[in-house]
Amino acid sequence: MSLHDALYHVVALTANSNVDKMLAQCLQYQPQYAVMVEEQAAEKLSLALKDTAVEVLSGVESLEFVAQLEQVDYVMAAIVGAAGLLPNLAAAKAGKRVLLANKESLVMSGKLFMDAVHDNNATLLPIDSEHNAIFQCLPVSGQQGVTQILLTASGGPFRTRDIDTLHDITPEQAVAHPNWVMGQKISVDSATMMNKGLEVIEACWLFELSTNEIQVVIHPQSTIHSMVSYNDGSVLAQLGNPDMRTPIAYGLAWPKRLESGVAPLDLFEVGRLDFEKPDFQRFPCLRLAYEAHQAGGNATIALNAANEIAVDAFLNKKLRFTDIPLLIENVLEQSISGTPVAIDEILIQDRLSRQQAELWINENISNRFKG
Repeated sequence: MSLHDALYHVVALTANSNVDKMLAQCLQYQPQYAVMVEEQAAEKLSLALKDTAVEVLSGVESLEFVAQLEQVDYVMAAIVGAAGLLPNLAAAKAGKRVLLANKESLVMSGKLFMDAVHDNNATLLPIDSEHNAIFQCLPVSGQQGVTQILLTASGGPFRTRDIDTLHDITPEQAVAHPNWVMGQKISVDSATMMNKGLEVIEACWLFELSTNEIQVVIHPQSTIHSMVSYNDGSVLAQLGNPDMRTPIAYGLAWPKRLESGVAPLDLFEVGRLDFEKPDFQRFPCLRLAYEAHQAGGNATIALNAANEIAVDAFLNKKLRFTDIPLLIENVLEQSISGTPVAIDEILIQDRLSRQQAELWINENISNRFKG
C-alpha cells in the first residue's frame, strides 16, 4: 500500500522502454492505461499484462492522449529531455494541474508553454527541488518585494577537481553524484552544471524574471534547496534532506501539505552550510545557458538540443567531458536569431541543432578515437 492511496488514483503510467519497472508498477497500481514510447517495449508489456484490465499503448501520440484524459486531474511531467515537450504542452492545453519536473519544456518553448497554461486555466507547479523551494519562499501572490532568486547547486562531483584534469573524466565518474540519485543524463548535466543553466532558464519563465535577477550559488551540502531575497534585507530559504518526495508531495497537496515519508532535517547532523560563487571557467555550460536565454528562444532550443547530443556522445565515449561545452557553443553560434511562436518552428530548430551537433562530432571528434 502507498502512503496516500485514499487520496490519489493512478489513471495512466508512462515510460520509454523499461518494461520490468513498468510491469511492477502496473501490477501494484492497476492503471487504466500504460504507455511505452518504444513499440517493441509496448508489445512485450502488453503480453505480460494480458490477464489484467490495463490497456497498453505506444508512441508519443499516446503520451499526449493520456495527458489530456478527462478523468486525469494531475499530470506529473517528468519525462527527461525534449521528449517531454509535446505531452507536457498537451496537459497544459487540457487545463490540468501540471507538476513540472521537465525543465526542457520551458527551455524550448517558454512563452508558448506559459501562454498555454494561462489561456487554459491550467495550474503549473514546479517539482524540481530548486524551483519548488523558490515557489515555497515567494509571496502568496505576485512578486512583491522580491529582488533576487538564489538558485542553489551542489557543484557536482568535480567542484574541487584540478581543472587541468577535467578532460580525463570518464562517464562512470560523471554519473556518480555526491548527493542525489539520478539518471545518467541528469547526472552528467549536474557535473557540467548545464542542469543548473537549464534551471536558470526555467526559473526565468516560471517566475517572470530576467537572468540578471537569478544568482546561482554553489552549496555542496544540498540542504538549502534555494532562496528568495527581498528588498527589506530578508532572505527566505527552504531547507530539507535531498529527497524528491518532498517537492512531489508539496505539488500533489498544494496549497495544503501532506506527509512525504522523508525524515526530518537534523541540523546538528548537517553541522555546516557552505556557499561558493560558480566559476565559469570550470563550468562553461552555465555561462552558455545564461547567454542563450539572453539571445532568445531559438538559442535556448539549440542549447538544449546540442547538450542532449553531447551528453549522449560522452556517455557512449565518443566525446571527452571537456568537449561538451565546445560542441554546444558551436551549435549556438549557428542557431537562428529570435524566438519561435509556433510548435512547428520549435521542432524545426530542435532538429536542425541536433543535426549540427552530430555533424560537429563527425568532423571534429571521431578521428581522435580511431586506432
